[in-house]
Amino acid sequence: MTLRIISVGLLYTMLAACASSGTYPDLAIRDAERVSGTMQPPAAEPYIPPPPPAEIVDRIAQLRGEAAAAHERFLSLAPQVQRIVAANSSARTGSDGWTDAQVALANMASHRSSTMVFLADLDRIYVDAAVNAEQLNRIDSVREEVIAMVAAEDKIIDSLLARLN
Repeated sequence: MTLRIISVGLLYTMLAACASSGTYPDLAIRDAERVSGTMQPPAAEPYIPPPPPAEIVDRIAQLRGEAAAAHERFLSLAPQVQRIVAANSSARTGSDGWTDAQVALANMASHRSSTMVFLADLDRIYVDAAVNAEQLNRIDSVREEVIAMVAAEDKIIDSLLARLN
């Protein structure tokens, strides 16, 4: 048993002799490990959206023409409706004259709806082009024209309604 204790003690002594001196390297970042300088990302090129397909351009031109034709039909109807409203502006609500003026205004509003249908088609094309990241300039300019037509029609109808009431 004593031999065993002496062997274990001798083994520990030999192992201790193999150990390092006890000074360990510093764990701080060394100069060679430091990053110097800065890296700039490359400048992004601006996105240039592609033009809409040719069939869309043709459809936009067609809708513009149809909206202009509907607007012209509305404007050609306006003098007749203005005469009817002027003739019945003092009519009592529910009278025959008042009813005639209301029917004429309803007919005019129906013609306004024709222009609105073309505006709705242009809106759909505009949204589709925006979703597909296509150029919107051409579509937007035609949309603005048709919006101006509808606004003019609204103004005429509103002024006639104000005269009737």
